Amino acid sequence: MFVFKSIHWLTNPFILMFITIFTGLIVGKILKIGTSGALFTGLGIGWLVVKLANDEVAAQGPFASVFNSMLKVSVIDKKFFSLFLILFVAAVGLLAADKISLILKTYGTKFVVLGLLIVFIGAGTTYTLTILSNKANPYEVSGVYTGALTSSPGLAAAIETSREHAKEWSTEYSSLSHHNKEILLNILNSNGNLTPENTSTLTSEQQAGFILSAESGVGVGHAIGYPFGVLIVILAMKLFPKLFRLNLEEEHRQFQKEMTEARKNVDVKHVESVTFDLIAFSFVCILGYTFGMLKVNLGYLGYFSLGSTGGILISSIFFGHIGKLGPMTFRMDKKILGVIRDISLTFFLAIVGLRYGFAAINSLTGAGFYLCVVAIAVGVLSMFSGFLVGKYVFKINWIMLSGAICGGMTSTPGLGVAVDVIGTDDPAAGYAATYPFALFGMVLFTIILHKLPM
Repeated sequence: MFVFKSIHWLTNPFILMFITIFTGLIVGKILKIGTSGALFTGLGIGWLVVKLANDEVAAQGPFASVFNSMLKVSVIDKKFFSLFLILFVAAVGLLAADKISLILKTYGTKFVVLGLLIVFIGAGTTYTLTILSNKANPYEVSGVYTGALTSSPGLAAAIETSREHAKEWSTEYSSLSHHNKEILLNILNSNGNLTPENTSTLTSEQQAGFILSAESGVGVGHAIGYPFGVLIVILAMKLFPKLFRLNLEEEHRQFQKEMTEARKNVDVKHVESVTFDLIAFSFVCILGYTFGMLKVNLGYLGYFSLGSTGGILISSIFFGHIGKLGPMTFRMDKKILGVIRDISLTFFLAIVGLRYGFAAINSLTGAGFYLCVVAIAVGVLSMFSGFLVGKYVFKINWIMLSGAICGGMTSTPGLGVAVDVIGTDDPAAGYAATYPFALFGMVLFTIILHKLPM
C-alpha cells in the first residue's frame, strides 16, 4: 500500500512542480542564476521521471497505467504550461506599457528589422545544416528551427506545411530525384529495407505513413530544440554584457537620456495606479487570448496568428498604455505585478524542464545529437546577429536591445531573465515591439524552408 501511494506521489504534477522549483531556486542561489535554476533541475527531474515511466510501461509492471497516464500529457499537462505563460506575459506587458509610445517613437523600424533579421538568420542556418547532412530528417530539422526560437505558432505552421509538403512528395514519388527518394524512404523506414531501386511506387498506406512521419518529425525536432533555445537565450542574457564588456550603468544612463528626449515630443497620459485590479487583469487576458486565436489568411503563405502569448502581450501593452477604461484601471502597483511575474516565470521554467527534459538529455546521444547541434547553431547565430546589428549598427542600448533580442527569438523565458539581470521591466517594451514581426517572419520562413530544394 505504501509503494502504491508513493507512485502516485511521484507522478503528481503539483509535487513535481514544487520539487523542481524548490531545488531549482536553491541551485539558482548557489550558481547565481536566479529563477533559471528551475529550468536546469526540471530538465534533470523530467529525464529521470520519464525514464522510470518508460521502463515501467515497457515491462508492463503493476504501475504501468499510472506512468502511462503521466506520459500521455508529457509529465505536466500543457494547460499548466499555458496558464503560467499567460500570467507572466500579462504582468510583463502591464509593467512595460507606460513606456511603449516612447519606445516606438525612439526606435521605430529598428525593431522591425531586428525581428525579421533574427528569424531569417535562424532559417538560413537551418537550411544550410539540412543540406550539409545527407542523413538528417528535414522535417525534424524544421521542427528544431521552431524549437530553437521557442515559437509555438512557428511549430503550428511547420506541422501544417510539412503535411502539405509530405503529401506532395508522396503523391509525386516517382518523379522525385534519386536523392529525395532516399530521404523519403529513410523517413518512412529507417532500417534501410526500402531503397529507390526496390521501391518504384508508394502504396496508399505508405503515403499516409510518410505524411504522419513528417508531422511527428516536426514535433520531435521542436521538443529537442526548445530546451536548447531556452538555455541559449538565458545564457546570452547573462553572458553578453560580460562578453562584450557592457557597462550596465552607462547603458541605463543612455536609455534614460533617450526616454527624456522622447518625452519632449510624446505626450504620455498620466493615470493614477491602484494596488491591483483583478477585473482589469482578467479582461486583458480574455481579450488578448481571443485576439491571439484570430487567424489571418495570407493566401499562398497560409494562415498567420499571434497565438495566446502574442495576443495577450499586445492586449496588456495596449490597455496598460491607455491606463483606464470605465471602472477598470490597468496601471497597477509594480511590486504586485512583479510578484506575479516572478512566480509565473519560475513555474513556467520548471514546467519547460519537466516536459522537455527527457527529449533534451536523450538527444545528446545517438541520431539526436545532430539535431542538438542544429538547435545550438540556430540559437547562437540568430542571437549574435541580432546583438551585433542592434548594438553596433543601430546603436541601441542594452536595456532595449536585450528585450528586442528576446522578442526576435520569441523567447518569453529569455525576457524573464533579461528583466531579472537588468533589474527593471524596461526590456519588455523592446520585446513587445519586436515580437510580432519576428513571429510573422518565423511563420513565413518556416513555410519557405519546405519550399526550397533539399
